Amino acid sequence: MKAENFKNVRMKFCKDFHSRQCCFLKLNFRFLILRKLLFFLMIPILTFSCFSVKYSMSGASISPAIKTLSVQYFINRAQNVQPTLSNDITEALKRKCLSQTSLTMVTEGGDVSFEGEITGYDPSKPLAIQGNDRAAQNRMTITVHIKFTNSVEPKNNFDAPFSRYRDYDSQKSPDQVAPELVPQIIDDLTEDIFNKAFVNW
Repeated sequence: MKAENFKNVRMKFCKDFHSRQCCFLKLNFRFLILRKLLFFLMIPILTFSCFSVKYSMSGASISPAIKTLSVQYFINRAQNVQPTLSNDITEALKRKCLSQTSLTMVTEGGDVSFEGEITGYDPSKPLAIQGNDRAAQNRMTITVHIKFTNSVEPKNNFDAPFSRYRDYDSQKSPDQVAPELVPQIIDDLTEDIFNKAFVNW
């Protein structure tokens, strides 16, 4: 009787052992399948991250294939010439691009390049005419024309004008306000040009 009980217990133990072993093998098999699925899912994600667009802190979207940048000197074709305007705009655009991207500046033939000219400088357009036929404010406006070439992504090329202005008290002369207003207008212009080229607004 004891031998029979021992045999039954042993058989039950073996069944339990085999059952647990089978469960373990099944779980292990499922884990291996899941791991393989995750591996194959990660391949396209990693591939996409390697070849996708690179983003900068400014929100600019630039292809990793783009490495270099060139900005040609702005020619001043405005009827009213402000002597330092060409150099000021050229250098401001260079600084903007270098500070907001990781691109390397080259003299010419960059992967992306800017060519521009100043087409208008109106330092004192009258605004808000008063009862005495005198303007309360004048407007200072700078207009440029930009040709942007992206040799890596030609669909982003553009050839377009940009214009920005500041208003000021008509009691002051353009020469008085220019040292303050011209840099502000240039900052606005370079911001617009940069966004058009790299943020694609």
